Amino acid sequence: MARSGGKKPPLTAERRYAAQAAKPKAQRAAKPARRRAAAPRGNALTRLVRATVRFLWRLIWGIGWRVAAVMAIVIGLTTFYFYAQLPPLSQLIDARTKGSVTMLDRNGKVFAWRGETFGGKVTADTVSPYLKNAIIATEDKRFYNHFGISPRGIASAIRINLREGRGPLEGNGGSTITQQVAKLICLGVPYDPTVWKTEADYEADCRVSSKWRKLKEVPYSFAMEAKYGKDSVLTLYLNRAYLGAGTRGFEAAAQRYFGISANEVNPAQAAMLAGLLKAPTRYAPTANLQRSQDRAAVVLGLMHDQGYLTDAQYKEALANPARLSPAAEQRAGGYFADWVMDAGPGFLTEDTTEDVIIRTTLDQEIQKKAEAALDDVFANKVKAGSKAQAAIVVMSADGAVRAMVGGRKSQVAGAFNRATMALRQTGSTFKPFVYAAALDLGYTLNSVVEDAPICIDVKGSGEWCPKNYTPNYRGYITLTEALTHSVNTATVRVAQAVGLDAVRKVASDFGLDSDLAAGPALALGVSESTLLEMTGAYAGILNGGSSVHPYGLVDLRIQGDDATLIGQEGGIGERVISEQAARQLTYMMTQVIAQGTGQRARLSGHEAAGKTGTTQAARDAWFIGFTGDYVAGVWMGNDDNTPLTGVTGGGLPAEIWHEVMVRVEDGQPDVALPVITPGQMPPPQYPGQTYSANDPGYDTGYQSQQAQPQRDNTAEDVLIDVLGRLLGRRN
Repeated sequence: MARSGGKKPPLTAERRYAAQAAKPKAQRAAKPARRRAAAPRGNALTRLVRATVRFLWRLIWGIGWRVAAVMAIVIGLTTFYFYAQLPPLSQLIDARTKGSVTMLDRNGKVFAWRGETFGGKVTADTVSPYLKNAIIATEDKRFYNHFGISPRGIASAIRINLREGRGPLEGNGGSTITQQVAKLICLGVPYDPTVWKTEADYEADCRVSSKWRKLKEVPYSFAMEAKYGKDSVLTLYLNRAYLGAGTRGFEAAAQRYFGISANEVNPAQAAMLAGLLKAPTRYAPTANLQRSQDRAAVVLGLMHDQGYLTDAQYKEALANPARLSPAAEQRAGGYFADWVMDAGPGFLTEDTTEDVIIRTTLDQEIQKKAEAALDDVFANKVKAGSKAQAAIVVMSADGAVRAMVGGRKSQVAGAFNRATMALRQTGSTFKPFVYAAALDLGYTLNSVVEDAPICIDVKGSGEWCPKNYTPNYRGYITLTEALTHSVNTATVRVAQAVGLDAVRKVASDFGLDSDLAAGPALALGVSESTLLEMTGAYAGILNGGSSVHPYGLVDLRIQGDDATLIGQEGGIGERVISEQAARQLTYMMTQVIAQGTGQRARLSGHEAAGKTGTTQAARDAWFIGFTGDYVAGVWMGNDDNTPLTGVTGGGLPAEIWHEVMVRVEDGQPDVALPVITPGQMPPPQYPGQTYSANDPGYDTGYQSQQAQPQRDNTAEDVLIDVLGRLLGRRN
């Protein structure tokens, strides 16, 4: 029912909703008051501490971000400076100021290196992925995830240094591969010979780690990565790292140690190469293969843990560790290589700025056999602790040196070479040149000479009376017998008969370049010579009487260039004595081995000729001889020139020669020596005895063909004829 008056009263619900809408405002206004009332005010000390902390934080933050900004600007500017200074990558790949020498044997196989070998450019794209992964796993596992330095790596290094009692920046530096490359290129400082005496001094200085240099590495590393990129930085590392044994770069190391390219190495080989980065000289496999293999096993473990090798690959690599190539394992010919280096011009050998290839005459098989023979004799026939030394030279009849051992320690470089450097008295090994002079003047191997006491008045020295090794005298003997038994008195008489000048000339023409004695003692080998010279002189007897200049260098050329810069310097030279004289002398020397002082050198199934030699007080002992294939010389003595104990040329030197030649001739056919035998010459005529052309053994055919020496001096003819009659020669 409607109310009167027509007015509608206000609805109660509107007032309710209006009241509810106003209520939150009141509540919202009251809440802050309640929070302020509930907040604890604390005491004065607490407020002071809080205020101090807030002040210090604001101060540190204010200074810190400003310092950081300044440092960032400085690093940025320095990085830009280094970036602008960095040369093209190609200029940094190989920055050696000196080149290297690689030597090939007679078969074209590498056997020695000198200088730091650079094997050629390899890149991060072309190198074996196993090697690339091994380097990253070992040296910088976050290489592709940082900008040149690794804060985590530095923090880890500091923690390790502190734990081991060192300073935070001493010892382990946490360097990335980029930082190591920065050190390798010496932060852009070029080599200056006026500052550093050698490149070794320069690189040692670059490796010195100082706080200032560490700070410079940071912007320099940033600059390298910005300019070159990751792969190019790694390429620099692959080509510049030193890896022991004179190798610069992984290509050179792979070639030297394994005989293959760095692009082809397998996991085991890659691990061994990467392991060298820690300490190249210590872990070089040529220094200690087992140590290098142990280090490689550690690297393989890192590769496996970081997922670069499967379980199967890891087990395979551990089971088959890397081994050296035959050339690297043998390391033969160290003395020979040094000799060849000295033979060439310095600007192409010791001081070369190019990489040089030298082809040589070395036979690695003969070299190893000579070294083994020497080791065998000293191990089994020389008393323990002996300091005696020995040297061996083996060459062909034309003077091509096939093996050279300069001392008991064979695997060396730069050591004293007793085969080429030691000037020692030759003793009775000189006597063949006395008989060579006589034979060339027309005497024969059947000519007779007296073995009896003799004294010669030497001007300025008085009377000289040589003695034989034994106290007995044989009377009249042939020249063959005199040489076979190394009779001193007979040899002196022959030298006096033909003239010392003639003997000296023959010896000199055969290659004995050292000063030869002026007096009659010349005949008994008081002059000094080297083993190489003496062996070369004997080669002249084997080849029929022509001089020989021993040589080891066949040709020298720049790597990658076919043009020969230096050819062979040596070989057969001028004729010294007639071929008939050389053949007679060869027969006489066969008797030294067959029934004389050199019987210990006798070979089964091979003809051999030679001569023993022992100097005064046994300071030097020699044996030099030859087969139809090779000439070999052996010397023994003490470096301080003190006498040997119980050693003569017919003893240990002959046994060493025998052991060498047994190994060298093993499996080879016998080559007959070019000889003229006693039956082909007039028989001996002893005093009071005559003979005719009908006597047995007198080969009239040969006698009629024998070339007679040509003489222009009539007085000389008369003198030689008289002396010849005294010696029993008949023309």
